[in-house]
Amino acid sequence: MSMKKSSVLLIGLLIVGYLSCQNEDIKTEKEQEASVSVFIQKELKILSDILVPKNYKRDSVSQYGSWIRNLTLSKDNTVYYYNGEKKPNQSIHIAVLDFDIGKRDLQQCADACMRIRAEYLFEQKRFSEITFLLASGKWKSFTDYTQKRDYKSFRKYLTYIFSYANTKSLKQQLKKVNSLRKIEIGDVFVQSGNPYGHALTVMDVCVDTTGNKQFMLSQSYMPAQSIEILINPNSPNSSPWYSADFEGDLITPEWTFQKGDLRRF
Repeated sequence: MSMKKSSVLLIGLLIVGYLSCQNEDIKTEKEQEASVSVFIQKELKILSDILVPKNYKRDSVSQYGSWIRNLTLSKDNTVYYYNGEKKPNQSIHIAVLDFDIGKRDLQQCADACMRIRAEYLFEQKRFSEITFLLASGKWKSFTDYTQKRDYKSFRKYLTYIFSYANTKSLKQQLKKVNSLRKIEIGDVFVQSGNPYGHALTVMDVCVDTTGNKQFMLSQSYMPAQSIEILINPNSPNSSPWYSADFEGDLITPEWTFQKGDLRRF
């Protein structure tokens, strides 16, 4: 076979393969949309618009938990990178928080967990409690960073924190939760790795009549991106809920955690 014919054949095979992959991706996205629809009966405006599993009800929560449940969701339900590009995989979330990302590659996984906590404290005007441990081992509070109390100054502080804190420092800052039965909204699953770790925030908790709990998770990732509400990849209907009684590891769409990784501010 000539070089020219070989090249034509190769190009043809690549085109067929590409189209096949495209069709498969489209089918997967459609299937995912259909499966998560059981948890969506109306337009999702706030987090608590996402339905709980059958025979479950939302667990009683703290003021922080109530605040998280009422967070506004993005209207277009799309995950973007900090540079405005869309994340290639849009099939692992059910919703996206209506939080800006910033213009720099900073608000990644641990940063998103700190952002949610800090936004709550700022809204409550609990300025002295907005403090985070840096990778250097030093603490940096909002009140030490600046004497101003406006939102613009607050965001500048967070940019500083995101630049010098990471999963390791966040893990060191948080207190370990010894039992998943005690899981609460606002808790964090966090691993510090070498060189990378990951962190997710518990966004909601529901319970049935026998005390079994399920929880919802959010994440940012690398590069910095929108904070997305994850689906459970082990659920047959792409549920956004995870059982607190899971066996073995906690498998999420882009990371695997262990039971001992749960921590609390």
